[in-house]
Amino acid sequence: MTKREPDKSPNEPSDESALTNLESNLERALSDANGQLDGPDRSRIVDLIEQIKESADKLAVDQTSRGDLKILSRALRELRYAFKVFTPYRAQRKVTVFGSARTRPDEATYQQAVEFGRAMAEQEWLVVTGAASGIMEAGHVGAGRENSMGLNIMLPFEQYANPVIAGDTKLVHMKYFFTRKLMFVKECDAVCLLPGGFGTLDEGLEVLTLLQTGKRDMVPVVFLDAPGGAFWQDFQQYVEKRLLGDRMISPDDLALYKLTDNVQEAVDEILQFFKIYHSMRFVRNKLVLRLKEPPSEALLADINEEFSDILSGGEFTVSGALSEEKDEPDLASYARLVFRFNRRSLGRLRMLIDAVNRGTVELPSE
Repeated sequence: MTKREPDKSPNEPSDESALTNLESNLERALSDANGQLDGPDRSRIVDLIEQIKESADKLAVDQTSRGDLKILSRALRELRYAFKVFTPYRAQRKVTVFGSARTRPDEATYQQAVEFGRAMAEQEWLVVTGAASGIMEAGHVGAGRENSMGLNIMLPFEQYANPVIAGDTKLVHMKYFFTRKLMFVKECDAVCLLPGGFGTLDEGLEVLTLLQTGKRDMVPVVFLDAPGGAFWQDFQQYVEKRLLGDRMISPDDLALYKLTDNVQEAVDEILQFFKIYHSMRFVRNKLVLRLKEPPSEALLADINEEFSDILSGGEFTVSGALSEEKDEPDLASYARLVFRFNRRSLGRLRMLIDAVNRGTVELPSE
């Protein structure tokens, strides 16, 4: 049976009106770019906006349906506003916390999320959650309003933000899960998952998928349980028995995340990840790891010996900022570990970052 599109309300925009609104928004963005930016940044942004406008023009030629135009228009508006809200906080580290909206305040996992949120706020991190009740509320309770950001999903039965973040300028309301998940992952520097339902598993597995396939820069991922809890241990047993046992993932993929029932261990895992490592960037065929201090000659030698399997050629070298990175002058002072990464061994890449942070390479056991 074919699903029939609902009759259009007289107040809903026509196809032509939707395109006009989209193009009008792009014209304003282009005008802002011309008026506020100078030099190469202005040129690049103007070019990108022109490309978006060109795509919008093609929608009319393609005779795109009203339903499809509504999705595009709403998604663009949601992302534009979300980018606007998050932009002032881009320099501050953020951890995204996932977990059930149904967890009650008297449950151990709720208290665990409160503790975790408080501990991360004490380290001057922002705590980003779905802004609803349960674990999401707990993370904000611990962090406090000043250190909380929210991405609320509008559902017929669950669309109100928790009292900690409600009405805050750092709260974004979104209609679509896909735009919301993009913001959760794009804007974070770490991810912490507490027990939850389909949504939590969906979000957690998407993060792991993005890391495993190199579609997201490496970040620490922690599965945090209640003290003595077995929720994530059961998950791990399934992963090892079915995914690893049936060779659907590799053993190295298990390095992409950590399981714990201890808040301090979860916090330490995240902070340790950024002890020396700062960020990463691909420059042509090379991967550049920005480091707060260069590796010693001995460590560099060990890295070249033990991680040669992730190279597509050449060797690991240490350098200053590359000429192609001049658009990020605030990172110019960091040392660089530069190499030709094979773009497949993401679990091993995480192991390399861990070795850089420890200052030693852990040799495989005999």
